This record gives sequence, C-alpha cells and structure tokens, in this order.
Amino acid sequence: MRKLVASLFISLDGVVEAPDQWQFAFDDEMGEEITTVTSAQDAILLGRVSYQEWAGYWPTSDEEPFASWINETPKYVVSTTLESTDEWQNSTLLTGDLSKAVTELKNQPGGGIGVGGSPTLVRSLLELDLLDELRLLIHPVVAGKGAKLFDNGELKKLELVEAKPTSSGTVIVAYRPAR
Repeated sequence: MRKLVASLFISLDGVVEAPDQWQFAFDDEMGEEITTVTSAQDAILLGRVSYQEWAGYWPTSDEEPFASWINETPKYVVSTTLESTDEWQNSTLLTGDLSKAVTELKNQPGGGIGVGGSPTLVRSLLELDLLDELRLLIHPVVAGKGAKLFDNGELKKLELVEAKPTSSGTVIVAYRPAR
C-alpha cells in the first residue's frame, strides 16, 4: 500500500494559511527536507483550494527543481464543487466518498502520495485514519491570524517519528498516527 504523507508550513500558533505572509526564512535544510520527501512520492493529493491556488502559480513558475516536479507529477484533487481539473496538466478530479477514493488511490501501484497544503483535507484524512505521516515545518513566528491546522477537532494521538531544527530556527517534525 502506498504511503500518504502530508507536509505543511505552520506557525507556532498553528496557522497554516498564507505562509508567504509569515514565513520569513527558507533555509537549505528546509529545501533538503522537501527534496527528500518529494523524491519518495510520485503523486500529489490536493484539496480544492490548494489546487486552485497551485494551478494559478506552478504551471508558469520557474522555481526549480520544485516547479518541474509539481507540474510533471500526477495530481489528484478532492472536491465536491469542482467540475473539472482540465486547467492543469496531469490532474484528476476525485469525487464521492473521500475514504473510498483515497483508499483506492493508496492501493494502486506506485510510490508515496504527498498532500500539499490542503489543511481541511489533512484534517479529514487524519479523522478517517488515512494519513500515514504528518510532516510539519514549524516556523518560529506567531502569525496571529489565519486558518489553523487544528480547530475544534476531536482528540487524535500522534507519535513522534523525528524532529530536527534548522539554521533559521524552524523545526521539522514528523508524526504518525498512534495506532
């Protein structure tokens, strides 16, 4: 079964929305982390909001090596409102029962599946016990406002897989659901 890994930039107060507004540093260790994680993945799972934001940016981006990887990698988009994902190459719309669609995707042959952004989707995947690993790049900043990763959710126990600080003070942590 393919491994489903979510990676998010997050502030100390739990904000994941608009990291471009509060992420003041991107150091070599963060770049290495993203490269290592994406090298094990051959598919991306996105929620509607992240898909629409990314589809408006990445197809014309020259931020390498990430732009080429994101544009060439198959993308699966979870949405109850989108009618099509034709605007961005290699994108497939997943509709209907989330648990069934993601389980079928995980059962297909291939490498890991990465969840980019998409905090609402990440919460749903955790609630449904479909997420295998949650990787957070915790930035040493209090954003003060914005959508948080966890707001009024049910108790979910996670176990630490690894933690490492970076030269900018960001801490990269990986958790997996305690089972």
